[in-house]
Amino acid sequence: MIEIPATPTFQRLLATTTILIQELGCKKTTLQEIMKRSGLSKGAIYHYVKSKDELFGLLLVTKMQGIGQAFDEAVSRAKLGELDGPLGAITAGLLPQLVDRDHVVNNIFLYLLSQQDNPDVALLLRQIYDRSLAVGTEWIRIGQKYEAIPAEIDAEAISRQLLAWTYGQLVQHMIAPDTPVPNQEDVQRLFAQILRAAM
Repeated sequence: MIEIPATPTFQRLLATTTILIQELGCKKTTLQEIMKRSGLSKGAIYHYVKSKDELFGLLLVTKMQGIGQAFDEAVSRAKLGELDGPLGAITAGLLPQLVDRDHVVNNIFLYLLSQQDNPDVALLLRQIYDRSLAVGTEWIRIGQKYEAIPAEIDAEAISRQLLAWTYGQLVQHMIAPDTPVPNQEDVQRLFAQILRAAM
């Protein structure tokens, strides 16, 4: 499982990498440029990652963690049986990725997909998928625990459906950027329908 270091140095590494990807794109963002911009040595960077691709994968995971934290906060404020707040936190976190072609998550995701003939990248993509699936499954189970999602639905199967829809939207928007994208209400309504239809 992918683990994210919590040190200030690693946070600086992620922040610098994010800025460079936004400015240059993934292909032109090199470890040399990251070292120059962050002020970190090669040894400091290699203490955390083996490659640029691994660094990009960890950046994707941190974005997912941010959505998870917003979800946890929404759950802590929600009343028993309430789905809208927690689901809203998830969709609010996902929507920028679905509508912004230049979002750092989209750039990294497509870059890594283009590198999947590299066994290390293929393994990294699989780990990111497995982690996304596990997180989505846990979100659904929390919803079941708080009686906002029916207890009888298969949390992992529904998580797979929601993940497939999200990946599909992301790729569709990258291929056909003029395709209308759903707003947050539409995404939230769709997710709620998928959850209710599984009963």
